Amino acid sequence: MGKSKSIALYVTICVVSFVVSKIIMTILCYRRWKRKQMVVQDSLYGGKLVMFKSQKMNTLKSNMFLKRTMKLTNKDIIGSGGYGTVYKLTINESTSFAVKRLNRISAEQDRGFERELGAMGDIKHRNIVTLHGYYSTTQYNLLIYELMPNGSLDEVLHGKSAARKVLDWPSRYRIAVGAARGLSYLHHDCIPHVIHRDIKSSNILLDHNMEARVSDFGLATLMEPDKTHVSTLVAGTFGYLAPEYFDTGKATVKGDVYSFGVVLLELLTGKKPTDESFLEEGTKLVTWVKAVVQEKREEYVLDRNLEEYPIDEINHVFNIALMCLEADPCKRLTMSEVVIMLEQIKINALA
Repeated sequence: MGKSKSIALYVTICVVSFVVSKIIMTILCYRRWKRKQMVVQDSLYGGKLVMFKSQKMNTLKSNMFLKRTMKLTNKDIIGSGGYGTVYKLTINESTSFAVKRLNRISAEQDRGFERELGAMGDIKHRNIVTLHGYYSTTQYNLLIYELMPNGSLDEVLHGKSAARKVLDWPSRYRIAVGAARGLSYLHHDCIPHVIHRDIKSSNILLDHNMEARVSDFGLATLMEPDKTHVSTLVAGTFGYLAPEYFDTGKATVKGDVYSFGVVLLELLTGKKPTDESFLEEGTKLVTWVKAVVQEKREEYVLDRNLEEYPIDEINHVFNIALMCLEADPCKRLTMSEVVIMLEQIKINALA
C-alpha cells in the first residue's frame, strides 16, 4: 500500500508541475506578446488598432496611419480571394503596406481572421510574410502586412502579360528553396506547429529581391507537437489538396507537403494544376507529370520559357516533387527533408 501511495503522489506531483509550467509559459508568452504591441482605440471610427512594435512601425503616427487606412478605395485593390480583399496602403514614398480586409458577415470569416492572427502573431522568418498589426471593428477586420512588390508566384507564372515575368532557372530554384524554408519553419520550429492548409502559387509572395514569402493563413491550423493531425472540414484549393484529405478530413503536415509538391511542378512546367488542357484530356498536372517522368522525358514537360537550365538540377527537383506527391502520406518527405534535398542540389553543383 505504501508503495502505491508513493506512486500516486509522484504522478500527482508530475501532473501538477506540468499544469503549472504550462500556465507560467502561457502568462510569459502573453506578457511578451503584449510588450510587442501598441493598442490605439479609434474614437472616430469606433475600432481598435493594434500595431506590433518594430523599427518600421515605431516611426509611424497611429492617427495618420488610421486616416490613410480609412481612405482606401477600389482603386487601391491589388488582390482578392475567398478570404478577403487586399489593398495597397501607401503612407509615403518609402513606406507601403498590404492591407487585407475581412468583412464580418459570417462566423467562418471571423474564425479565418482569428486563425490568421493566431498563426502569424509571433512569427518572424525571412520566408514568411510579416504581420505588422491589425484593425478591428464590428463590421470588418483588417490585417496589416508588409507589401510584396513583385506580387505572387501565380501572377508571375500565369498572370496577364503585364504581371507575368520570365523566370530563369536560378530564380525558380531560389523561390522553391525559400518557400520550402518558410513552410519547414511552420511545421518544425513553431510551437504549436502550424499547418497552412492552403499552400499554392498565389499564396507564395515575392519581395523586391524575388525571394519567396509564404502568406495567407486564413485556413491555418495550430497543432501541438505530440499530435499527428487536426480533424477539420475539408478546405483549400482544388488541384493542390492531398487525396487522403477528402477521405479522412484530417489536416496534417503531409497535406502541406503534397501541396508544395504541386507548386514545384508549377515552377518546372509553367502550368497551373487546373490548366484547361488537363481538363480536356481528363487528367491533371500531377498524373501527367508522373507519367512523363516515369518515361524519363522530363525535358518535354518543362516550361517553354526556360531557355537555359542544368538538366541534372531539373531532374533532381522533379524527383523531389514526386516524393512530395506520394499517394501514401507516410512515404512523403517532411519539409525539413525537402529543404535539405533542395539545398544539396546547389552544393553538388558547386562541388
